[in-house]
Amino acid sequence: MFTPNPNPFRLDHETALITGGGSGIGLGIARCMIQAGARVVLVGRREEQLVKACAELGSMSSFLAHDITRLDAASDLVAAAQNAGQSPLTILVNNAGTHLKKFAADTTPEDFQIVFNTHVLAAHALTRAVIPGMVTQGRGSILFTSSMAAFMGVPQVLAYAAAKSAYFGMVSTLSAELSAKGVRVNAIAPGWIFSDMSRKALDSDPGRKAKVLSRIQMGRMGNPDDVGHAAVYLCSPAAEYVTGVTLPVDGGASVGF
Repeated sequence: MFTPNPNPFRLDHETALITGGGSGIGLGIARCMIQAGARVVLVGRREEQLVKACAELGSMSSFLAHDITRLDAASDLVAAAQNAGQSPLTILVNNAGTHLKKFAADTTPEDFQIVFNTHVLAAHALTRAVIPGMVTQGRGSILFTSSMAAFMGVPQVLAYAAAKSAYFGMVSTLSAELSAKGVRVNAIAPGWIFSDMSRKALDSDPGRKAKVLSRIQMGRMGNPDDVGHAAVYLCSPAAEYVTGVTLPVDGGASVGF
């Protein structure tokens, strides 16, 4: 007999490792997951930023200062995160990234490698490190932060768009391999999301700001918690039959005119 879950959008008893969790979208995901009952372990390179984030988030948060492009240290990071979170990891959010704004003709192989190291190789290394534990537990959720740039042509972001597009194949393949073992794999593709950096850039360029807003069907930019709430859904029991998808969270920009 089917027994409905009274709180399907809750993340009680879940422990999430969130890369790039000290600011922006990563911090928004952490905040929303804690509100839903999860413990979170933030990972980033800047300890001062992580300390500030955890002070905001409270006792359900902890952090590890770490460079995820140290690929051979991925298993050590996962073990340390489980110690910090005082629980086996049940959620991995591959959110850390680096941006590069260059025209395609000016983008060097070295530029491509730097972007791919963070977005693709590091995300794979961490995913590979959490898979055994999640499979043994018979449950887990792996989430990638893709981008609207993977859906539409945006000038001067060739390496970034290519890296974010790589998540489509990673999500599909991982889902095919892991879903029957209780591990779901999905991605979110944020659109234009407010941050201190984006606000400063757009406020200093009214023409670009007007163009951006004209592409968004909802007529406004999003905020990190918009992405965070979507992440909670995809990692919660409410999405227990959802795997292998990339969910745009962009106010309609990717399908706008």
